This record gives sequence, C-alpha cells and structure tokens, in this order.
Amino acid sequence: MKKVLLQGILAGCAGLASSLVMGYVMNGMFPGLVFEYDNPSLFRPWSDPLMSLYFLHPFVLGIILAFVFSKTKKLFVKAGFVQTGLRFGGLFWFLTSIPGMLISYSTFPVSLIMIVSWSMSSLAMILASAIVLAKLQKEE
Repeated sequence: MKKVLLQGILAGCAGLASSLVMGYVMNGMFPGLVFEYDNPSLFRPWSDPLMSLYFLHPFVLGIILAFVFSKTKKLFVKAGFVQTGLRFGGLFWFLTSIPGMLISYSTFPVSLIMIVSWSMSSLAMILASAIVLAKLQKEE
C-alpha cells in the first residue's frame, strides 16, 4: 500500500502539471471560458479556502489510478510504458470522464466549450498520470 501511495503522489504531480498547462492552453484557445469561470453564481472565487481542494484533486486521482493500475496492469503490460499508460489512461478516462461530462452538461448552465475543455484537461491529466504509473510499475 505504501508503494501505491508514493506512486499515486508522483502520478499526482504529473497530473497537476498537465492540468495547469491545459488550463492555459484551453483559456488561450477559448478566451470566453475566462468569463464563464468568473461567474460567482456558478464558481467559487480563488480567494475561497475551499478552492485549495482544486490542487488536491490530481493527487487523489493519482492514488486511485495507482491502486486500479496495480490491480489491472497485467491487462496492459504487453507494450512499452508509454503505450501501456496511454491504453490504461484512455480506458480510465473513457469510463469515468465521459459519463461525468455528459451529466455535467445536462445539469449545469455551462457552455459546450467548457465541457470540452474539462474533458480535454481531464484526458491530459489522466494520461500524464497513467504514463508515470506505467513507468514506475514497469520498473518493479
């Protein structure tokens, strides 16, 4: 379990970095997103202490990914670590993010562009984390 936690934290670092980069990329591609995020009736301001949980999310996700990957890696290890990470991460993203984004789009007053940006950011975060995990667990 100790290994899974450490690997999850390292995967979380990769996930946080990719999430921050994707935030800049998505805001650059779709400048209107900034105005949606500034809607105080939908989103907390960055000054709210609860917003610090935003930075915890990739680490929680990393630990979950590390646990799931440790239990299922035999299904994915026939290739190199990058391809293994892409396969595992892509499947995990498809199973978890797509349903979540569908329900978010149907229940929250946000634009389709915001849902697409969340989906792409989620994909980047999960793939980065999964590649790190595949590398770490291949070395075991």
